[in-house]
Amino acid sequence: MATGEGAKPRGRMGFWTCTALVVGNMIGSGVFLLPSSLAAYGGLSLFGWLISSTGAVILALTFARLARLNPSAGGPYAYTRDGFGSFAGYLCAWTYWKAAWIGNAAIAVTLVGYLQVFIPALRDPVLMVATAIGAIWLCTLINLRGIGAFGLAQNILTALKLIPLLLVGILGWFSFHPEYLRIPEVSELPPGAGGYANAIATTAALTLWSFIGLESATVPADDVDNPKRTIPRATVFGTLVAAGVYILSITAVQGVLPPEVLVRSTAPFADAARVLVGEWGYHLVAAGAVIACLGALNGWVLLQGQIPMATARDGLLPESLAQTNKYGVPAHGLLVSGVLVTALVLVDGQGDLVDVFNVIILLGTMTGVVPYAFCTAALLQQLAVKPGDFSERERARLVGIGVLGFVYSIWALYGTGQQAIFWGFLVLMAGIPLYTWRQWRNRVQAETAVRASS
Repeated sequence: MATGEGAKPRGRMGFWTCTALVVGNMIGSGVFLLPSSLAAYGGLSLFGWLISSTGAVILALTFARLARLNPSAGGPYAYTRDGFGSFAGYLCAWTYWKAAWIGNAAIAVTLVGYLQVFIPALRDPVLMVATAIGAIWLCTLINLRGIGAFGLAQNILTALKLIPLLLVGILGWFSFHPEYLRIPEVSELPPGAGGYANAIATTAALTLWSFIGLESATVPADDVDNPKRTIPRATVFGTLVAAGVYILSITAVQGVLPPEVLVRSTAPFADAARVLVGEWGYHLVAAGAVIACLGALNGWVLLQGQIPMATARDGLLPESLAQTNKYGVPAHGLLVSGVLVTALVLVDGQGDLVDVFNVIILLGTMTGVVPYAFCTAALLQQLAVKPGDFSERERARLVGIGVLGFVYSIWALYGTGQQAIFWGFLVLMAGIPLYTWRQWRNRVQAETAVRASS
């Protein structure tokens, strides 16, 4: 296997492929269930969307600027490393890597759930597990064939997944009932929701799920054509596209189905499509959900290999994770991550530790937000230690973006809940012994090299 950067093909991901990666990783299985989660809050959910969309755009602008400063492979890891050193960079990469393969286990299982609409036999636990694992390794094989194969698949899947969402989003406005989206009385809010302020905070936290992955284009920077220009544009544009699709389609669903029906629906988009166009619409949306899951899985599998590769190049993870195959792909990182995701699917598919697996899903969200806090702080760090690199006007603007982004990240982290933060902290601490071992290995190897040369 080739290990040098010379083996990596550059210029294989242009603006549209990077945008498809961003949109594809954000628009996954969660969007198809979100209308039910927001139904009880009625019109208050619009305020939640305003907050989360604004926060996502601020984070996108943060990553856009960081990508211009240093378009290095690894994205959040590279930015945190440059801002705070190798240990902070390692912790960022560790949590981000876990977010990728933990989330993929959930996506794979959800994909099979939607496939059951067409293949009822998949309700059998053995077939369900086998199909979920098959989807994981299908995407792994696509990614092992290089960025060209990944880009083709991702562009097609992203285009296809938008069709049912836009169909419901556009047609829904012709059958929209404004009274379904009224602001409920405080007494009508879900138990424990508190007043309007708490309810809006809850809806903003729920919609946060939809934007995890906005930084995706920054990770495979080595394979991007003109990364200083392409990555920032794709990150901001992809985030705006996803926000527009979310608000258009989800709000339309909330206006088509009565709140008391929507809150009990396990397939709100499909149920809305059935009302709008009949039974074929139900199956169309179910197919769209399958495609959305497959597209998100394909995109996050790419990141599974890219995240540890950049960290391993710096000697912070085993060297094998940095090795690339003849297509310039970090094959070992993809294979190791694939095995870990497969193990999680096996645990969930057996029906054991289901409660633990649900906690892991929230943990995946929490570990996805931690890199945002690291990176917004890293931007502020760059402004503090290298003020001469920025004009006074630009520095003031970036300080505002960095501060708002960091505050939003901390608030979003708080919104994931005590249990997720508790387990997330344990996951963070569990990575420290590996870092220490790698530092010892690096020292031993350096001493051996010195003795061999003397």
